Amino acid sequence: MLKNSFLLITAFLALAYIISVALLYFSQNRLIFPAEPLPQNHQFKFDAPFTEINFPVEGAIINALHFKQKDPKGLIFFLHGNAGNLVDWVTDLEFYQRANYDLFIFDYRGYGKSTGKLVDQAEAIKDTQTAWDLIAPQYSNKPIVIYGRSIGSALATQLAQNVKPELLVLVSPFNSLIDMAKTKYPFVPTWLVRFPFETNKAIKNVSSPVVLIHGDKDDFITIEHSKRLQKLTQKPSQLITISGAGHSDIHQFDEYVKALTNALP
Repeated sequence: MLKNSFLLITAFLALAYIISVALLYFSQNRLIFPAEPLPQNHQFKFDAPFTEINFPVEGAIINALHFKQKDPKGLIFFLHGNAGNLVDWVTDLEFYQRANYDLFIFDYRGYGKSTGKLVDQAEAIKDTQTAWDLIAPQYSNKPIVIYGRSIGSALATQLAQNVKPELLVLVSPFNSLIDMAKTKYPFVPTWLVRFPFETNKAIKNVSSPVVLIHGDKDDFITIEHSKRLQKLTQKPSQLITISGAGHSDIHQFDEYVKALTNALP
C-alpha cells in the first residue's frame, strides 16, 4: 500500500510539473510582453509637437510617435520596456529639447494602438528593423543613438549589431532572458524559452560605442547583468551606476539624466 501511495504521489507531482511547465511555455509571450492596448481613437497629448505614424509590418500595424526639434543634432531611437505603452514611456520631453535630439518611439504589437500580437523573438526583431528602416534615412548625416530600456535593451542590441549607430545606450539590460528564466523559474528547462533574447551574444557583434546605465538597487534585473555585458563589448564601454535607483524608477534620478546627457554624441 505504501508503495502504491508513493507511486501515486510521484505521478501526481510529475503531472503537476508537466502542467506547470506547459502553462509557462504557452503563456510566456504574455509574461514577457504583457501588452497594454489603447483605443484606436485615442488622442495622444504631450507638451511638445509630434507626428503620429502608423506603418505596416507582416500581420499588424505599428503605432509610433516622432518628436522633432527645429534643427536637431540627431535622433534617439527609443525601444521601451515590456510594461505600459507610449502614454507611459514618453516622459521628460524637456530633456530632448535641452539635448536638441529628436525622439522616435513605437509600441510593440498589441501595445497601445499597435495591432497584432507578438508570437516569437524573430517577429519582434523584424518589427524593430522595419521601424529603423522607416526613420533612419531621415538622419543620414546626423548621429543616431539607439536606446533600449529593460527588454528593449535586447532589441536595441540586436538592431545595433546590424546598423552601427553612433551610440548604443542600454538601461537596466539583462544578459539574456535564458539567464532571467534560470533565476525566476529554475525548475523550467531553458530550451523551452521561446524568447531567449541573448544580449550577451549580440553585444559581441556591436561595433558602436556602448554605454550601460543601471541602478544599484535594481532587484528585478541586477546590476551584475550590466557588468557581464560590459566585459563582452568590442570597444571600450562605460557602465554608469545610479546609486539608489531600482528597475522602474531609474529615469527619475538626476544622475541618470546627467549620465545620459553626457553620453550623447
